[in-house]
Formats: sequence, C-alpha cells, structure tokens
Amino acid sequence: MPKVIFLPHEELCPDGAVVEAQTGDTILDIALKNGIGVEHACEKSCACVTCHLIVREGFDSLEESDELEDDMLDKAWGLEPESRLGCQACISDEDLVVEIPKYTVNLASEQH
Repeated sequence: MPKVIFLPHEELCPDGAVVEAQTGDTILDIALKNGIGVEHACEKSCACVTCHLIVREGFDSLEESDELEDDMLDKAWGLEPESRLGCQACISDEDLVVEIPKYTVNLASEQH
C-alpha cells in the first residue's frame, strides 16, 4: 500500500504526516480523510486551484495532467514543474512526498 508523506505546513499540518493510501485515490481525498484540511473550493471538479500541491517525490508515478488541469494550474500561486491539483492527481503504487504551498488562490473568496 503506497504512503503519502505530507511535509509540514504551518497551519494545516504543522508536524507533517505519513499516511497510507489506496491506489486510485486522489491526493486531496487522502489529505481530507486524514484531517489535513486542504482547501477545495470547487468541490473537486477541477474548476479552481485551491487544492494546488507540489509533489516533491514520486511525481513521475502519477498519470499525466490533462489540458483542463494544466490550464487551471497556470493560475496557481507558486507554480512549479511538479505542481498538481490534489483533486486530479490519483495515487499509483509508489510513495509520494507532497508539499502544501503556503498560499493558495481562492478566486471565489477574493471577489468581494
């Protein structure tokens, strides 16, 4: 069973976490099941970038992102080559090391 290692995040996961995952689950679902409150303003429909994550290890084991995810990621704060939307990145059979960026872009809450 693959593991997902979440690196420490000041607010969401101060000590980091190592959790077991099922192949086929998304990184976002694994985070939420384990009490790591990664934002997901569009309810996992690939319509925002609030669940932007950076896969520090194991990135190549993920299926490639599609055009819609790539278009959304262009709007993410701190975009890196290993960036993915947590709602779209499905876990394969390899362990992952994931960083939750310090900031997120939530267009829904920023349009007051």
